[in-house]
Amino acid sequence: MKWEALAEERCSMSRTLAVIGDRWTLMILRDCFLGVRRFDAFQTSLRISRTIVADRLDRLVGEGVLSRQAYQDRPVRHEYRLTPKGLDLHPAVMALVHWGDRYYAGEAGPPLLHRHKGCGCDFHPVQVCSECGEPVEAREVEVRAGRGA
Repeated sequence: MKWEALAEERCSMSRTLAVIGDRWTLMILRDCFLGVRRFDAFQTSLRISRTIVADRLDRLVGEGVLSRQAYQDRPVRHEYRLTPKGLDLHPAVMALVHWGDRYYAGEAGPPLLHRHKGCGCDFHPVQVCSECGEPVEAREVEVRAGRGA
């Protein structure tokens, strides 16, 4: 399967990967959740070419994951902010970070801790059932065809 064909697949994972499935897009999303908003800050953080940053930001704006807002007129400069669609990626990003913390953080531990503002405690993400609230592990999930199949 070619990369361009992912968006046409019936699989939700394939369509999602067509939008956010390359490393630089995920790193831009990481930076967005860490508060980065401006083009130069993305480029400085990631140490990649302006072309790659521009391409990934344009794609995320085009997909409605980020919005572009002018913060300066002359020359025109923009900030990039997560939209509600982009904010909905937070659980997925947190799951990837947690996995990396668990398997690749090293002896010193995770480089960043995540604190819940509501209770003031550091936390790790847990997937729970939307209906009963119980934690859900991979082996406790079964898949069946939905209406979109």
